[in-house]
Amino acid sequence: MLEDYKQPLDTLKEDIKQVWDKLDAPSIDKKIKETEALTTAEGFWDDVEKAQKVMNDIKLLKGRVEPWRQLIADVDDAYTLYELGIEGGDQSVENELKPVVEGLQKKFEELSILNLLSGEADKNGCFLTIHSGAGGTEACDWAYMLSRMYIRWAERHGYKLETIDLQEDEGGIKSTTIQIEGDYVYGHLKGEAGVHRLVRISPFDANARRHTSFSSVFVFPILDDTIEVNIRPEDLRVDTYRSGGKGGQHVNKTDSAVRFTHIPTGIVVQCDSERSQIMNRQTCMNLLRAKLYAYYEEQRQKETAKFGAEKKDISWGNQIRSYVFQPYTMVKDNRTKFSVGDIQSVMDGDIDQFIDSFLQAQWKGLPVSGDDDDDDLE
Repeated sequence: MLEDYKQPLDTLKEDIKQVWDKLDAPSIDKKIKETEALTTAEGFWDDVEKAQKVMNDIKLLKGRVEPWRQLIADVDDAYTLYELGIEGGDQSVENELKPVVEGLQKKFEELSILNLLSGEADKNGCFLTIHSGAGGTEACDWAYMLSRMYIRWAERHGYKLETIDLQEDEGGIKSTTIQIEGDYVYGHLKGEAGVHRLVRISPFDANARRHTSFSSVFVFPILDDTIEVNIRPEDLRVDTYRSGGKGGQHVNKTDSAVRFTHIPTGIVVQCDSERSQIMNRQTCMNLLRAKLYAYYEEQRQKETAKFGAEKKDISWGNQIRSYVFQPYTMVKDNRTKFSVGDIQSVMDGDIDQFIDSFLQAQWKGLPVSGDDDDDDLE
């Protein structure tokens, strides 16, 4: 019945109003005008890199309010369509209104997630680091599978990718760090930090026994000039060494690889992706700034209950997600309890459903701490 659509439209309109009030659109509009004013200054395009960043900032700011304005207008149009149908007694309008309302509800959920990504660094790209756990070849293969999953995810979205550190093993990788650049990459992937668990019959076991492997994922934001992280030269130890290689003409014959050690925190970063030591130094510094930012944020939150939950999420033995290949197929997020059976599509990078369910749970204020109770996965 056409009358059944009034309640969904009323609810949607009220939900949008609540978000719009929290959004503080006037402040964002003011920021847009101030930023746009910079583009009219003489010599604005002399520094192309800086100018492009300003233009991107304008795009991101507009992206926070303009879609909501459009959604409000679209809901008003749906109301008009509904009222015309009611007034004219035309129940056939229901066929036209149904997909419209469903589309508006889906759009609201998508924008609500984007609205959640309002943290200082959420709009930035990220460094994603994967470490294999105990288990030898099987664990290293699992770390490789995870790295491929995230690379495929980034490729699906058209993000820029670069592997800046790779420690290989005979059966896979011991660790890797991937730089992913794009709008809101860090905001979307920060919830992926934690321990990921694999259950399968190992292809490396001649007796075809089932094995459980773990790999840990860490996500750090790529920082821009608006976020300051103070690194004193005296707190930094710099080591250079020759990059590894498979032999032949591609072996690096110079000390181009770089390792930075931040002495006060013990944080170590390294990069060997470029033949130029200068370029590797710059990448190393960017990665160190990102890790220190995350470290200091953690310290600031140390006294709060929120930190306790997040710390559990990323501690060893408290997996956030389980991937089961045998005796059945299922991927389950231990925090939101969201699960799917199509494990192959997940391993091919189809993880937006997990990312969105986690962000939606945060948006709704639901508990999202990890859970060790995996009896249903055994």
